[in-house]
Amino acid sequence: MTTQSTATIKRLLSLDVCRGFIMASMIMVNNRGPAESYAPMKHVPWHGWAFADVIFPSFLWMVGVAMTLSFARRVERGDDRGKLLLHTLRRAALIFLIGLALNGFPYYNFTTIRIPGVLQRIAICYLIAAAIFLFTKLRGQVVALVTICVVYWMLMTLVPVPGCAAGTLEKDCNFARYVDSLFLSGHMWSATKVWDPEGLVSTLPAIATTLFGILAGHLLRAAMSSEARAAWMFIGGNALLFAGAFLGQWMPINKNLWTVPFALFMAGMSQLIFAACYWLLDVVGWRRGMQPFAIYGRNAITVYVLSGVIARLMGLIKPGGTSLNTHFFNNAFAWWLGPENASLAFGLSYVLVLYAVAWYMNRRQWYVRL
Repeated sequence: MTTQSTATIKRLLSLDVCRGFIMASMIMVNNRGPAESYAPMKHVPWHGWAFADVIFPSFLWMVGVAMTLSFARRVERGDDRGKLLLHTLRRAALIFLIGLALNGFPYYNFTTIRIPGVLQRIAICYLIAAAIFLFTKLRGQVVALVTICVVYWMLMTLVPVPGCAAGTLEKDCNFARYVDSLFLSGHMWSATKVWDPEGLVSTLPAIATTLFGILAGHLLRAAMSSEARAAWMFIGGNALLFAGAFLGQWMPINKNLWTVPFALFMAGMSQLIFAACYWLLDVVGWRRGMQPFAIYGRNAITVYVLSGVIARLMGLIKPGGTSLNTHFFNNAFAWWLGPENASLAFGLSYVLVLYAVAWYMNRRQWYVRL
């Protein structure tokens, strides 16, 4: 999502850089190669978190920040809110359809195609968070965020699930999995087929993650010095981290369920990462070495889609019965690096190839604005 200048803030380089860092990290984590990886590059199987689990919520959080900086000035100058919402609906529908197309590529078997996905969740969170932002003020946005978290907590802990005790949060037995089985049967993540990490119920707290980004966007527009904004960003981020860890005593931090403690903890983590970028780039004025991340951030979703298409093709094309991915991994890295370092190098190779694409697009000033 793009940012616009506000009355007090020019376009934030820190937002582009931070978004680019997150996108490059996502590509590296998604393309680790067929070998054992370093622990931070792997998603935690169920409860808990690792660096890989920070990436998606951070991107959603930044969608909320960018949305605030983009929409607030338009609303202040009197743009029609209904038209802004209609524009948002079109963008969200396009992002959702691109995600669906990426899920089905290249065979498009609609009887088994996965309906949820990363882009689909981004689209839904973007649309609902935008509607809340456009038709409420700050207090209403806080109320919406709290309400979403409370409703999710009650659904996951109080509603009985057939064959399970109410409040069970195990992989094979929880309310979110039950709802997905009712509405998404046959159209879920191929790795499980019986539950989806971007399922229906877990999208609720993902919307809250986007709303946390909106609140941070309000802070960035507040009438105070840049130094004060950075300080409050750090304070707020640490408060959210503490709140998530504290509530984790009653509901575990879990990305696949996107639990309330996960939403809080990762909003805090996202805010701290961004606050560091903001202080370094937009307060101190540091620029050295940041341009590659900024280039990534300006065409983030385009790079993500290309990474998915390339990885899918590299996995499907199998000369001699072995995929191109495996050929490349073995012949370029595995023969001289240990498994973890080979996996890291393989992921970085994807990052560099896609950076070349992003660099060329940036040089030609081609920016895909969905």
